[in-house]
Amino acid sequence: MKLIILDRDGVINHDSAQFIKNPEEWKPIPGSLEAIARLNQDGFRVVVATNQSGIGRGLFDMPMLNAIHDKMHKSCALVGAHIDAVFFCPHTAEDHCDCRKPKSGMMEEIATRYNTSLDGVPAVGDSLRDLQATAALGAQPYLVLTGKGTKTQTTGGLPGGTLVFDDLAAVVAALVQR
Repeated sequence: MKLIILDRDGVINHDSAQFIKNPEEWKPIPGSLEAIARLNQDGFRVVVATNQSGIGRGLFDMPMLNAIHDKMHKSCALVGAHIDAVFFCPHTAEDHCDCRKPKSGMMEEIATRYNTSLDGVPAVGDSLRDLQATAALGAQPYLVLTGKGTKTQTTGGLPGGTLVFDDLAAVVAALVQR
């Protein structure tokens, strides 16, 4: 099984310092949905792993998160793409849960659900915490320079072996050439 883990905000869709709180604010990054379609065509199972502390902060609720993800799934379908599963953490940093990235609980859940090791699995994010959460379990970290990616690259401290690409489309082009 070929598996890839994608962060949502800043990788698939434009990010916002004020959080993505409704479907109208969810806007795909140009080329990201087509990149997901290309992954699907190449046999990848595409999984999204996303921190959604807006729930814990009371900025939106589960029905609204479901509506945002419904828009994401429908937008994917329009270009022949699909996301196999969405894993999310609804907690704030103050909750000290195990599922909020940079902790690896959400990634461990993905490994358990798919009955696989994450060793070598491509994991794409735009923030250091995205990369840390997956690299801790042996995944191959990919930093995209969309979203917070440029700032993340400048700040440094990337996990060893992190590969850097302009955007998700560039990551996918490299992956499907292998």
